[in-house]
Amino acid sequence: MIFLRKAEERGHANHGWLDSWHTFSFANYYDANFMGFSALRVINEDVVEAGEGFGTHPHKDMEILTYVLEGAVAHRDSMGNEEKVPAGEFQIMSAGTGITHSEYNPNDTERLRLYQIWIIPDKTGITPRYDQRRFDAPQGRQLVLSPDARDGSLKVNQDMELSRWALAKDEQSVYQIPADRRIWVQVVKGDVSINGTQAKTSDAVAVWDEQAISIHANSESEILLFDLPPV
Repeated sequence: MIFLRKAEERGHANHGWLDSWHTFSFANYYDANFMGFSALRVINEDVVEAGEGFGTHPHKDMEILTYVLEGAVAHRDSMGNEEKVPAGEFQIMSAGTGITHSEYNPNDTERLRLYQIWIIPDKTGITPRYDQRRFDAPQGRQLVLSPDARDGSLKVNQDMELSRWALAKDEQSVYQIPADRRIWVQVVKGDVSINGTQAKTSDAVAVWDEQAISIHANSESEILLFDLPPV
């Protein structure tokens, strides 16, 4: 089964300083049909205006992944981390037993654009942790998240993997889906066809009960592919 989640059909909230699109129910956006997908709970595409940001707020028992697309994030948390996360880098926090943190756009003139992704962990009450990483310039498939942090990936406390794929125009790629797994493909940029379903920048495709997906790039593209457990 292939389901297209169109970018323009997501929840939307414009707070002036923050323009946010919600793939799943979040804050004041509620849709019983979009409460999450497997272990994915939140995929927000956020644009934060210059000099603005999220004040200190708490989290608990959640894996929180940030992928910075434009600009940089100034991060501070109760674990003592004070970091800058520039475009192209991934940051992950295990909120575990509880943390507080803030995220700001430190630039006075340029906007910040990012994906904020929440993943439900496979166990609660873990010790909070923080990590961030810049991977090589996007080309081919790169493993970003895995439960065992193999091949230089970031660790995630869930039976899932996240890969970033960079595809040249007209490139074709196939992903074999292990039995009983679910796949979520988030189109970061470009225009792709997934088993014949067309998806453009900020669209997403949910896949289940399929043995493989064939991805064709109609233009230079980048996708995030989540390989997820059945529930």
